[in-house]
Amino acid sequence: MSKADVVIGCFYGDEGKGKVIDYLAADADIAVRATGGDNAGHTIRVDHIKYAMHLIPSGILSGHTVGVIGNGVVLNPEVLLEEIANLKAHGYDVEHYLKISDKAHVILPYHQLLDAALEKLRAAKIGTTGKGIGPAYCDKYERSGLRMEDLYAPGFAEKLQYLTESKKALLKFYDPENAVIDENLDFEKLLAAYTRYAEELKPYVCDTLTFLHKALEEDKKMVVEGAQATLLDIDFGSYPFVTSSNPTIGGVLTGTGLSTADIGNVYGVIKAYSSRVGEGPYVTELLDGIGDRIRELGHEYGTTTGRPRRCGWLDLVALKYARRVNGLTALSVNHLDTIGRFDKIQVCVAYDCDGTITEDFSTNLDLLGRAKPVYKELAGNFGELAGCQSFEELPQAAKDYIRFIEDYIGIPVKFIGTGAEREAMLIR
Repeated sequence: MSKADVVIGCFYGDEGKGKVIDYLAADADIAVRATGGDNAGHTIRVDHIKYAMHLIPSGILSGHTVGVIGNGVVLNPEVLLEEIANLKAHGYDVEHYLKISDKAHVILPYHQLLDAALEKLRAAKIGTTGKGIGPAYCDKYERSGLRMEDLYAPGFAEKLQYLTESKKALLKFYDPENAVIDENLDFEKLLAAYTRYAEELKPYVCDTLTFLHKALEEDKKMVVEGAQATLLDIDFGSYPFVTSSNPTIGGVLTGTGLSTADIGNVYGVIKAYSSRVGEGPYVTELLDGIGDRIRELGHEYGTTTGRPRRCGWLDLVALKYARRVNGLTALSVNHLDTIGRFDKIQVCVAYDCDGTITEDFSTNLDLLGRAKPVYKELAGNFGELAGCQSFEELPQAAKDYIRFIEDYIGIPVKFIGTGAEREAMLIR
């Protein structure tokens, strides 16, 4: 039997996982998305065309890889159908290369309305994307959600009507001044729309758990695409400033039906610096001209929201935490070209918490709020990296930077991103 390789973000998402997935999918039979919803996105450039994938695994862009949306995903049918249409318009054979878990939960308009209403009420804003992800997961665990298989089951209309009316009442309690609740949650319109969505998506819906296990038994090559990242994990991130799922290795298992015995390499993806979208603690954030320069050089604006990202130096304390949580076997370091434009580079190697120095990360908000980064200064000014075809061809300062990361974390750097295009990556 073959094993599934996994790609996981190590910090706050947007690390460039898509490029690593694109490489691994080049000779993969199957690419799987395990968690999250259309609040996440992988951006990949293929033949100078930019694809922003929010639900469909970006591995499908290889042209021969089956993309599987796993049961751990919460799925907005309208967004998914738009992605399908875009891929078809660019010549992709989606009918033969997309599968959707019959157990994946469905996002409805009331989830998005609840998302906005709850964020409006919070004294401390989380910075939600407003896509309805959290409320959809709430329904999943409260056991009142709709799964893909429910769209085809007897009694779907009755269940949808009950849920629509109950959510209306809840919304009017949370957001009594919202005058468009009834208009946006008209049952007949919802039923017509979701009946159409169900019909259009029916060819793709199947028992993906069995499909994946049979594929491994047949020695197929499989890659699991992570969405978001470790420090946004609902359990292991900086709660409550996190996403509503487990984008760590545990979520890969429960979001696909794979077991620990089915996992091969676990690749952790980082940038050569760090960034974050939304609220929450961020120890190495730079609120100065350096942070602004990183943002502009790295084009740090959200794939899904367009929001400017908060930027800062690389945090090896947090990276060590991600290695422990996920059992990382190797790293991918993207944007080496971006950080190499600085004459000197700072790397966080410890936290100073009121005089106590530690190399151990904590999700405690009070501790993170008081932590000051302890930096090690390294040489920058790497020069032009675009022509480098191997690690050995990199400038010495760039090699030293990569080796410093490896020595601190204790695992090798296998992938090095040196530019925006899919080809701009060195493999070691």
